Amino acid sequence: MEGRARTSAAIFILCSILLPGASAQHERNGGLRVGFYDKTCPRAEEIVAEVVSDAYKKNRGIAAGFLRILFHDCFVHGCDASILLDATPSGGETEKESVANAKSLRGLEVIDAVKDKLESECPGIVSCADTLTFATRDGSVLAGVPHYPMAGGRRDGLVSRKDDVILNMASPDLPVRNITELFVRKGLTQEEMVILTGAHSIGIAHCPTFLYRIQDYNETHRIDPKLDAADAFKIISTCQQVSSEKMVEASLPLDAQSPFKMDNSFYKNLLKGKSLIESDSAMSDDPMTRPIMERVAADEKKWLTMFGRAMARLAAVDVKTGTKGEIRKNCRFVNSHKFSSTPVRLLIPATLADIGQNLSSSDISSSEVIPSDNIGSAQDFIISMT
Repeated sequence: MEGRARTSAAIFILCSILLPGASAQHERNGGLRVGFYDKTCPRAEEIVAEVVSDAYKKNRGIAAGFLRILFHDCFVHGCDASILLDATPSGGETEKESVANAKSLRGLEVIDAVKDKLESECPGIVSCADTLTFATRDGSVLAGVPHYPMAGGRRDGLVSRKDDVILNMASPDLPVRNITELFVRKGLTQEEMVILTGAHSIGIAHCPTFLYRIQDYNETHRIDPKLDAADAFKIISTCQQVSSEKMVEASLPLDAQSPFKMDNSFYKNLLKGKSLIESDSAMSDDPMTRPIMERVAADEKKWLTMFGRAMARLAAVDVKTGTKGEIRKNCRFVNSHKFSSTPVRLLIPATLADIGQNLSSSDISSSEVIPSDNIGSAQDFIISMT
């Protein structure tokens, strides 16, 4: 859009059911199956659930954080835990260092803790990719989604490139048609895209993501005419009444009614024209996607069930199975890395015991939309982000 700074963000919209032909592709890849570790590491999923539950008690925001990490992982190189890598043999910048991810991924220390316990119980058996998908499932269940089976058998990728991230993500002002095309290229459907947009029922978004909607929106309107007046006031009071340094850290809940609970109030608000994220609002106006929103807004139980099934399908996108990839010992490094035998916490200094201690609502983990370009410089944004 003209007359304002564009943002390039990773919108936390998820998708689901695989199109015809995708299941056959999974079979050619070796396939995933529920209960994959029943014989090789019987307590694998139990261990993941225990660690995630303990962390959730300290910080309920990790549920949204896991959702965001998984989506960003699966949409770049497939669900292969490439997003968890701190370094690769090539020495290049990894996905974590993309402006869509840098210093904004929440819950990484929990994944580290889960992996450490799995390695103690079953060395070299459970992949980081499966660890992440199981943790995401368990976090969502704690937030209100009915428990759903998650297949295992993913292997970990060896490649992680910073520049690949933005190429596979959508910006918050992207038209619905273009977002749909992105998901279809991944083998996913428009309906499930809308269903899993409901991940925005929990989590937060930082000011640079939506501030443009009240600052020179386009040549005709200073403020986005579709922005709800109450939301505009919240943005102004939260983002414009603080210094630029604090602005990049300031945030608003994506669903103020229930920021920690997975429910369909997010859709009800969208249908009333209430949305911080422009692309979410666009889905409520689009003639193809609005009817889907109306259905799930009317039946929360059905939506939650569909959300769980869709998450399981998302986690099967472009997976590596069989002999592809590897089973990492440390999720932050490939096994050939000289530091792979020593757990190193480069980007997230907190320990598991620190998770969620004395956090305010603005500090919670999130399924937030994080911009790569905003009112200030991208570099300033990265440095300022916490």
